[in-house]
Amino acid sequence: MRPVTAATGPAQAPDEAAHAHRPMRADARRNYDRLVNAARVVLSQRGSEASMEEIAKAADVGVGTLYRHFPRRIDLVEAVYRDDVQGLVALADTVAEELSPWDALIEWLSGFVRYAQAKRVFLNELHEAFEKSPDLALSSREKIAAAAGTVLSRAQQAGVARNDIDGRDLMQLVGGMCMASNSTLAGNERLLNLVLDGVRAQR
Repeated sequence: MRPVTAATGPAQAPDEAAHAHRPMRADARRNYDRLVNAARVVLSQRGSEASMEEIAKAADVGVGTLYRHFPRRIDLVEAVYRDDVQGLVALADTVAEELSPWDALIEWLSGFVRYAQAKRVFLNELHEAFEKSPDLALSSREKIAAAAGTVLSRAQQAGVARNDIDGRDLMQLVGGMCMASNSTLAGNERLLNLVLDGVRAQR
């Protein structure tokens, strides 16, 4: 058994540590991205019934390549989740640069609604990922709340969103409706319009 210290955790052998920080070759990076993108689509359609073989086929790579990148199914689920969270963070920056403050808020929240709906079909596997990495859910919520705060604060500064809420309040409203047991994408998009009516500053 390797020694464990409070500061560093399990010690890594030199070759393991080097591998962990070694950048991927271009072809390996392409395969990794293709697998994550394919898994996102297949998991959103088939949830827990999706097999690793289906995902490899959708990515147009061999099963061996899939398992080299993701030895366990839960590793792939976690990679999809992390990538999607990062996508929401990036979307906040993109819409802030390209759209008016109010339109940016609408576009980002619409993106969140689509993101949340896609996760519903493999929630059980996501819960397993959260158990595997206890900080994953917390850190992801913090990143999403910060992204929501980015678009909301810009709308508040422009005077088009009310000033008595923050990003966490907004995500409690929108996230809560998306997690309802009977929620659908169409229903959540309709409810989002009601939320936006309440968020918009009164002229």
